[in-house]
Amino acid sequence: MHFRLIGVGNDFRFELIGAGPHHVGRAVTNECAVVDPTVSRQHAELRLTANGIDLRDLGSSNGTFVYGVRIESGNATPGAEVTFGKVVFRLEQVEAPKPAPAAAVAPTAPPKPSAATIVRQIPKTGEFGVLVGDSGSINKQLAGETDPAEKDRRKLAILLEVAKGLTKATDVHGLLVKIAEYAFQTLEADRCAILLTDRDGHLHPQISRDRRGEAASGDVPQSIVTQAVVDKVAILTDDAGDDQRFTGQSIVLQKVRSALCAPLIGSEGRPLGVLYVDNFSLKRFGETDLDFLIAFSGIAAVALENGQFAERIKAEMLARSNFERFFTPHLAARIASSPDAVKLGGDKRRVAVLFSDIRGFTALSETMSADSMAKLLTEYFTEMVECVFRHGGTLDKFIGDAVMAQWGAPIGEPDDCDRAMMAAMDMMDELDQLNARWQTEGRPTLQIGIGLNVGEVFAGNIGSDRRLEYTVIGDPVNISSRLCGAAAAGEILISEDFRASLGSPPPLEALPPMELKGKSQALPVFRVRR
Repeated sequence: MHFRLIGVGNDFRFELIGAGPHHVGRAVTNECAVVDPTVSRQHAELRLTANGIDLRDLGSSNGTFVYGVRIESGNATPGAEVTFGKVVFRLEQVEAPKPAPAAAVAPTAPPKPSAATIVRQIPKTGEFGVLVGDSGSINKQLAGETDPAEKDRRKLAILLEVAKGLTKATDVHGLLVKIAEYAFQTLEADRCAILLTDRDGHLHPQISRDRRGEAASGDVPQSIVTQAVVDKVAILTDDAGDDQRFTGQSIVLQKVRSALCAPLIGSEGRPLGVLYVDNFSLKRFGETDLDFLIAFSGIAAVALENGQFAERIKAEMLARSNFERFFTPHLAARIASSPDAVKLGGDKRRVAVLFSDIRGFTALSETMSADSMAKLLTEYFTEMVECVFRHGGTLDKFIGDAVMAQWGAPIGEPDDCDRAMMAAMDMMDELDQLNARWQTEGRPTLQIGIGLNVGEVFAGNIGSDRRLEYTVIGDPVNISSRLCGAAAAGEILISEDFRASLGSPPPLEALPPMELKGKSQALPVFRVRR
């Protein structure tokens, strides 16, 4: 006798050979393992007859049906539609195969997984309330499997504490530590490891600790954690070394006896990582442990996703607080919204650099009180920075009484040099207006010199995660500073490279080549006619 169950609208297919019984259910230990949330772990029992199959429902939650009629027991003949939960099959009779030629060698059957290994589909968010904290549903998942009900009640209590405790974590690392602590409290594991996925979906170890809270080997069985993440399934194996599907060296070398693993699935179905626990002793995990881990991982995933979101918000706020001091508000918002905005490091960019410096500042400061000097500089810097921002530049820094600004990083435009040129001329005009007002008020006046250059520099964030400074570094920066130092009061000096990059140059006057500090040859220099 040989019959076949072929899925209708699904990919399930089962060969029914021999009288049976053949068991249908969600657990992979069944001969017909139907991994679907509407199918019970032990759903139905099938026995083959000469004319078809006899079916007996095993007390499933969602029922067994033949031609759409729910049955407790019944029979089905070839061509019949048989449904378990909401998974539909068609029963077919298979003709006996012709005997193989005598010389033929029967193919070797593929190795079967250990009967002690369970691979269970993770329910979608909201199904049965497992991932949304429905205590009644979790209780159904956990209770009634084993005799010690007190242990199950303890697990439910811990789930409640998990939901409360994980919300108190102030950062992702602290959250991962708490997840590991709760796992140890409940599952009596020898080791707990948490791996998180990067943007490309690769797993990276974050936490690996033993029962004493000390660091443990992070070399977890890749065959197990990879299957959990890729297939979005929870895995229990109580004899990992003998399970032919998990053949990683770490299983053998570390003498992993029993292991539990569940993916951490985000709200949009994207795996955030995986939670893995194992034992090296004789203690074996059971199905109630697996059920708990599924519920636990759902709660942990929600907390982790919220924690990661909070850290992104914190990073953006840090970026804005740093960048709004240096960039125009529009540009600061663009940078802050970038996921890489607050990372250390940078890249090479072609940048126009402006330096301006007050002439005779030291002598002037000796004649003024500190308060008067601070007020004067505040008014001066405010107007100079507005000139930079008005023409789309980036304020790099203040260096004493000097202003450094640049165009081209982090976002460059074709007319960076023209805008830097207009900003320099605008700064001179604004200073003339400031001096006229200060003179009427009986206050000192200021004179500045400006240097402009363009070239390839390193541009990026320098500092720490808590304090970042966006700046440009390189020889073109040094040349701009030297030109500023060589400029007389009221002069704007530009390099040959800068002049050649101008689309609409102002009136210029070529000066004799200048010898600048740090340069072996004199450089062509131009003065802007005002």
